[in-house]
Amino acid sequence: MEIKEYKDYKEAEIRRLYTEVGWTAYIENMSALEQGYKNSLLVLAAYEGDDLLGIIRVVGDGFTIVFVQDILVFPKEQRKGVGTALLKAVLDRYPDVRQIELTTDNTPKTVAFYKSLGFSEFSEIGCSGFMRC
Repeated sequence: MEIKEYKDYKEAEIRRLYTEVGWTAYIENMSALEQGYKNSLLVLAAYEGDDLLGIIRVVGDGFTIVFVQDILVFPKEQRKGVGTALLKAVLDRYPDVRQIELTTDNTPKTVAFYKSLGFSEFSEIGCSGFMRC
């Protein structure tokens, strides 16, 4: 597996990835998603040869805050270390950033995954999170 910057947005593979992981709300407006990718701080992709395995997309300023906007791994590639490798690559890229944040589904699987990589729930560090949808 190779982790590299995702510089050439390929709509078909992004649509397939988001569809297969069930994030279909994002693909209702593919032009907005493409602009999101183009305006991201960093997008990394995991590949096996020419086959895309997963993507991580982060936004922020890269100095005081990085927000993990998307981390998606094709279902058939999950539980093989792809997501871990992508997230570690981001953490390695921004070692001195004070706040690296993300929002995720509140399931035992996802909570355990992020805790295993050193993340804490906001409530554990005396914070609250808010979102306007």
